[in-house]
Amino acid sequence: MASRDLPAGHSLAAVDLTVAQVSPEMVPAGSLSEPGSSGSWVGRHVSGPVRRGEVMTDAALLGEELLIGSPPGSQAVPLRLTDAATVQLLRQGQLVNVVLSASLGIDGPTSNEVLARAVPVLWTPTLAATSGLLPGPEMDGLVVVAATAEQAALLAGASARGKIFLVMVK
Repeated sequence: MASRDLPAGHSLAAVDLTVAQVSPEMVPAGSLSEPGSSGSWVGRHVSGPVRRGEVMTDAALLGEELLIGSPPGSQAVPLRLTDAATVQLLRQGQLVNVVLSASLGIDGPTSNEVLARAVPVLWTPTLAATSGLLPGPEMDGLVVVAATAEQAALLAGASARGKIFLVMVK
């Protein structure tokens, strides 16, 4: 379990976790093992803030673990949003519709197309900002969402076809 509050993006060290003696039935799947064992987590980054005493599992780490619990075949898709400030409104797990807004020429009509509906947000640079994990300006407006293979194909490179916006949904 976490020995202290950890900020999003924090690089884990052995001092960040403490071993707790609990009944084996209480240990969740994917719990982090002691440093030095196979699949060591030392040096890995947490995907979101962690509270002191929270049981740490692989689902709390950046990387392919971001898709733990997602339906089989889910893919993590990075998106560059047109309005970078939108990222400040998002939290992990927030469901969003991804909308492509495109126009025909300077004065042409604008069309809006929903590329993906109710996809969960997996990661934003705001989650890592406190640790210095990633440089700031080049990450402005970047979001990673979980998508089906079909949605991922529509989302890949969408910003080259127009403006990308997110609509938060319930």
